[in-house]
Amino acid sequence: MIIKSRQPGDLRYSQVTPREQYLNRRRFLSAGSLALGALALPNQTALAGTKLEGVVKSSYTVSDKLTPYKDVTTYNNFYEFGTDKEDPAVNARNFRTSPWTISVEGDVAKPRKFDISEILKIAPLEERIYRHRCVEAWSMVVPWIGIPLSALLKLVEPTAKAKYVAFQSLYDPRQMPRAGALDFPYMEGLRLDEAMHPLTMLSVGLYGEVLPNQNGAPLRLTVPWKYGFKGIKSINRIRLVGSQPSTSWNTMAAREYGFYSNVNPGVDHPRWSQAKERRIGEFFKRDTLMFNGYGDQVAGLYSGMDLKKNY
Repeated sequence: MIIKSRQPGDLRYSQVTPREQYLNRRRFLSAGSLALGALALPNQTALAGTKLEGVVKSSYTVSDKLTPYKDVTTYNNFYEFGTDKEDPAVNARNFRTSPWTISVEGDVAKPRKFDISEILKIAPLEERIYRHRCVEAWSMVVPWIGIPLSALLKLVEPTAKAKYVAFQSLYDPRQMPRAGALDFPYMEGLRLDEAMHPLTMLSVGLYGEVLPNQNGAPLRLTVPWKYGFKGIKSINRIRLVGSQPSTSWNTMAAREYGFYSNVNPGVDHPRWSQAKERRIGEFFKRDTLMFNGYGDQVAGLYSGMDLKKNY
């Protein structure tokens, strides 16, 4: 089993080099298989520093070595704040995440708006150590903190018409410089059974603290068996619908970014291979795992589907 309960010999993030030792200096690392070479991470610190109380250790974890906090919080894709990996940590510094409400609507019996403080009380906050695989062929291992998405969806009672869940990010041009070719607000979606799967979570923190702005504060989606762009950030609207919703990357380039976006070493991106990946902080590439190593848990969701056509 890839996912397991923490064992006594497993690495804890307290064993990782403390993040303070990474502040105010550069750390070079190899990027992904896009032939980007060694990239210098900026001298930025994350904005978030508030410790999250009452967090329980989840049985959903992996024993992979954690990616250092510094790298997780300064090597980000968040196009609303820029296209370079270091841009979000710089440009999201003053992004306002309070007050914040999330509207949950559509094919539900009890539509409502949730304040972020209400979401924090829906279920016990869990720390889940997940692999994070970017479509660009780099990866991380992150100790996310959050709640199962299913706990939120059950409160609004999806109707029989609900087959998919559509997500929308906040877009505020006064706070976000906007970059790249995407249209905003950013949109994503899951099938309802994917959304209700116990691995799917709403993340509100990482490394024991409140989620930094550049990582999608105050609330982001985490779906560990899918490519990272499915993990929509700064969510302010969730809508349950009867047909497959439009998503940002699929709308821009459907041939390159399918709706399902499951990690699959046998289906290459049109411009690069997905067979290998580079873990941030490591020099050598490693084999990409089908479903990012979560096949035992999620393969049944796609029984009978051609995953080369439904990519």
